[in-house]
Amino acid sequence: MIDLFPIVGPLLRSVDPEKAHGLTIKALASGLVPAVREADDPILQTRVLGLDFTNPVGLAAGFDKNAEVVDPMLRLGFGFVEAGSVTPRPQPGNPKPRLFRVPEQGAVINRMGFNNEGLEPFAERLERRLSSGRKAPGIVGANLGKNKDTVEAADDYAIGVRRVAALADYLVVNVSSPNTPGLRALQGRDPLRTLLGRVLDARSECKLARNPPVLLKIAPDLTDEDKADIAAVALESGIDGLIVSNTTIARPAEIPEPLRSEAGGLSGKPLFVPSTKVLGEMYGLTGGKLPLVGVGGIASGADAYAKIRAGASLVQFYSAMVYGGPALVQAIKRDLAALLRRDGFARLGDAVGADHR
Repeated sequence: MIDLFPIVGPLLRSVDPEKAHGLTIKALASGLVPAVREADDPILQTRVLGLDFTNPVGLAAGFDKNAEVVDPMLRLGFGFVEAGSVTPRPQPGNPKPRLFRVPEQGAVINRMGFNNEGLEPFAERLERRLSSGRKAPGIVGANLGKNKDTVEAADDYAIGVRRVAALADYLVVNVSSPNTPGLRALQGRDPLRTLLGRVLDARSECKLARNPPVLLKIAPDLTDEDKADIAAVALESGIDGLIVSNTTIARPAEIPEPLRSEAGGLSGKPLFVPSTKVLGEMYGLTGGKLPLVGVGGIASGADAYAKIRAGASLVQFYSAMVYGGPALVQAIKRDLAALLRRDGFARLGDAVGADHR
């Protein structure tokens, strides 16, 4: 694949971040971004959540909120793509501007607020790709959120599960975005137990031949008690895995003013260390019994490898593409495969949690 990003990237970064993202989605949807022809290295193959992945590198939620470019992103080389977050009813999200680049730190700040077209257009796109006969190979997840004005959060998540359970390979319960008031409070022991019970009941009501795995996406900004509670509830509830982590409300000293004062979630390189720390802690608290997806600050194969050694069976990234472009997907996979071989691992799964042994 000819990498045009060195030319296109500076042009995109010269316009408003949200407008640039919209242009990127349109280019992908129209087929202007060529597919990658390079086959995945066999050492990257893995089976997680009862699903077969040709590689463990996924696209994090937030990029494709409305499931518009699932297949073009899979064709760029991702092993899996997570669409969403989607809410039952469409909502505009927070006032603009709400997306900010922090280029010197390879970071992004967003306070989008679950802006999306709503569940029905999202589900219809997934239905069309399944019936088209032209869908790209790979795993597709659906990340579910709640509408800002919904009082009983579990109602919205149950609606989402019932609508897309048959259309996605896995489902994500997102209770960790900092941009929806009160959402992160759902990570407490009792609210979380209730919510996950409702979600799993909704999945059972679908009576599918194969239940899609349910994962919980958590924040990096958690107390030790929060982490212990989440691990305990996750294990007792019967959910299938955790995604660690969402964006952070923390502002490291290297984030310059006035960006440091912007509200919202920080993603990109400054998130790598804190999110990887929480990942390792959750691996320990769950005893390695639950598959973990490592997210936060990945910008290289070495970053992905560190997440895997800390306990991740799969990894995701998004913000690094703002600065590195789509060729970063192949670069991460190549470097990850080389690191696995360097350290004597015959397959990816053998490296998961290696730092804990």
